[in-house]
Amino acid sequence: MGEKKALKIATAAVLTALGVVLAPFLWFPVLGSKAYPGQHLVNAMAGVLLGPWWASLIAFFIGVIRMSLGIGTIYSIPGGIPGALVVGLVHSFLKKTRLKNSAEIASLLEPIGTVLIGGTLALLIFAPALQDPKMLAKLEEGAVAGLLAIWTGWAISSVPGAIIGFIVLKILKKIGVTSSVFE
Repeated sequence: MGEKKALKIATAAVLTALGVVLAPFLWFPVLGSKAYPGQHLVNAMAGVLLGPWWASLIAFFIGVIRMSLGIGTIYSIPGGIPGALVVGLVHSFLKKTRLKNSAEIASLLEPIGTVLIGGTLALLIFAPALQDPKMLAKLEEGAVAGLLAIWTGWAISSVPGAIIGFIVLKILKKIGVTSSVFE
């Protein structure tokens, strides 16, 4: 195994562990889900440093581990993976344009994946499949009202997490840790 691949695996393990360790301390209930800003912090970091596929895998692992420990719900899957994927894809695109602050910009777009994509998937696909009464009650109020409620709740978690991720990435950049370290 190459040195860069080993570094990516080790970093993915550390970010997964960070996401799990922070979970009991940084969550709050939102409808039938458990909002968790730490997931979005990790999504921002992983998407920028390791790319979209690694970040999505890390988000998946954090969600599965949180669910198995009882500190997460099935909504951690649509609540985590889309945000990580968006950050990674946007950063990959912006990096090719040689935009100076591509990492920071990408990290702040995490809520687009989590809130708009993940929240929509949670309400329109996961909730009906699971017959989740709290989420279905929002859907019964109407799709638009239900989506606005979910989006608002998930933004309360995602936006602070993305901002913290942005700050951490700025600090890492100052000490020389950027995505180029992993390429």
